[in-house]
Amino acid sequence: MPLLSKEDELHGYAPDSFAFWRNLAVYFCVFSVLGHWMEIAYCSFMNLFGIVDADSLVWDDPMYPFLVYGVGTAVCVIVLVPLKTALVARRKTLAGAGVQFYAATVIICMLMELAMGFMLNQPNAAGVYPLWDNSQLPLNVLGQAWLVNDVALGAVAMVYTWIIYPLCQKALAKLPLRVMNAASALVIIGFIALCAVKFS
Repeated sequence: MPLLSKEDELHGYAPDSFAFWRNLAVYFCVFSVLGHWMEIAYCSFMNLFGIVDADSLVWDDPMYPFLVYGVGTAVCVIVLVPLKTALVARRKTLAGAGVQFYAATVIICMLMELAMGFMLNQPNAAGVYPLWDNSQLPLNVLGQAWLVNDVALGAVAMVYTWIIYPLCQKALAKLPLRVMNAASALVIIGFIALCAVKFS
């Protein structure tokens, strides 16, 4: 059984289409910024429990792109959309597919958080973590990931994969090709300029 239906292919889900990669580039740019906004809201809630450091990067300029969320959207599209399609085709009920998908998504989010932590968040000689410190929290994973975060991120990834991404694909497919290509170019160029300013 093919992973993509003809309707999916029509709306740009097929990874061998230009529309797929063009849209993915747009989502990477847009959700790198929106992801930072989402994290501000999440950390504001978590800070009610005194968990978030006052000098965390999350409180800085809200237009500062958090590229990890752009990467997350790419993982959702490239890995989780085919996984969802395969599970829905294999399971007897949509609820069963959803439960299995969510469990897999939480694990994937935990692995991504661990990978990012081991690459970018190693403690210095004084034991201070540069970006975040989950090492003292209960349910932390190897001092870097935190299962509470992964459960929340898994829910976000599921909503994105099952609802937001299909709606965005279908909405963008309705735009004339020239308009969508021009808009995509503007978004990508604008994002590159934003990164050049914020990362310099």
